[in-house]
Amino acid sequence: MILLLMQKSIKLFRLKKFKPFCFLFLFPFSPPAENSFPAETTEQPTRMTRIQILTLISLASVNFSSMICYSILGPFFPNEAVKKGASQTVVGLIFGCYAVCNLIGSMVMGRYIVQIGAKFMLIAGLFVSSVCTIMFGLLDRAPPGAPFISLCFIVRSVDAVGFAAAMTSTFAMTAKIFPNNVATVLGSLEIFTGLGLILGPPVGGWFYHSFGYEVPFLLLGCLLLIMVPFNIYVLPSIEAEPSKDSFFRLLFHGKVLLICFVIGTLSAGLGFIDATLSLFAMKTFNLSSGYVGLIMIGLSLPYCLASPVIGYFTDKYPGTRIGFTVTGGVITAACFFLLGPAPFFHIKSQLWLLVLMLGLIGFSLGMTAIPTFPEIITCAHEQGFEEGLSTLGMVSGLFGAFWSTGMFYGPIVGGLITQRLNFEWAATVQGAMGLLAALLLLAYSLCKRNRQRLREDDQQSDENTPLLNG
Repeated sequence: MILLLMQKSIKLFRLKKFKPFCFLFLFPFSPPAENSFPAETTEQPTRMTRIQILTLISLASVNFSSMICYSILGPFFPNEAVKKGASQTVVGLIFGCYAVCNLIGSMVMGRYIVQIGAKFMLIAGLFVSSVCTIMFGLLDRAPPGAPFISLCFIVRSVDAVGFAAAMTSTFAMTAKIFPNNVATVLGSLEIFTGLGLILGPPVGGWFYHSFGYEVPFLLLGCLLLIMVPFNIYVLPSIEAEPSKDSFFRLLFHGKVLLICFVIGTLSAGLGFIDATLSLFAMKTFNLSSGYVGLIMIGLSLPYCLASPVIGYFTDKYPGTRIGFTVTGGVITAACFFLLGPAPFFHIKSQLWLLVLMLGLIGFSLGMTAIPTFPEIITCAHEQGFEEGLSTLGMVSGLFGAFWSTGMFYGPIVGGLITQRLNFEWAATVQGAMGLLAALLLLAYSLCKRNRQRLREDDQQSDENTPLLNG
């Protein structure tokens, strides 16, 4: 149904009978020429070009289809893997290898996005992910034991590299085609990311219970495969010159390093929730897996709703980005403290409190995550990085790498603490890490602002000092 609507929309665009009012009310756009990309400007016209419209539709479809394929494993794959002779530890490593390969892929793809080409990288990443999703659906035919486990690691790792290529190019193309509205567009695209994460587990679970193991992967893999010719037709080609700058020079900026720390703690918290919350909720509140899935919607839905609003506001008032990031980080930390709740609060675990905290985490996640990407771009330009696709690719790769790092260590560290102590203490540790990251970023920003004020005061006093006549 989604694909049919998109195809009809493209036909209407060609006939010029459709005007995209559904996107225009969300945010103002810069109107480049029909076959060019906009330069960053302080003016904010209110019309999108055809290139921007089609790119927005394309990137939304990529986010939705990629995320729904990524999230279908949760409800049924661990049980199937155990039947094939994999232990719980091995199942965790199969999930973990995805984050590691995504980390490596994000760094490599971000560094060489100009040489590879942003459009080719996105399309190739989609193709690889679609084939791997289909192949994953055929793994139940593999012999149990080592062959099955080995194939799971191989297919999952290659899929992660394809996903890294698609997401890295998506972020870079967004910043290139919408230079004045990066946070707004990213926030709007996160609606489709959230929808994919919300629909993936129930859709995958329903197809699994109705038709067996293979059908969910084959169906969604084919959906992802259909996105390939669609994006070949829709996406514009972007030409750029490679840059000599590196990730390490970008990381030497103190604010960038602290923002990346914030990004890592955010994704670690989400990875921790994915890995441990279902077992905690089932054990503590005697819930079924279906009810746990509904609870998880309480995390994704507020994020979907908050992201475009926060993106629009931080684009209109760029000076509020750090304030949103720090405030969101503090709220997220407080919610993790109350998710268990923390043992030192001496509060009994209650279902309504758990659901409320998940909703607040989803909302504060939008406050924290959405402003970080455009802020890193601003920091890169302040350091003298060129304003081009190469820099945007490095920023995209850096963002993806730290996000993947958190998604790797969050479930592992959280799982170990949960096993040795309990869920309450593990959630508290996650909250403490997020609070530390937010406070460090706040302290750095305040110190930098004070130094800037002192420098301005010194310049003002020098200008007001009368010259002495000899």
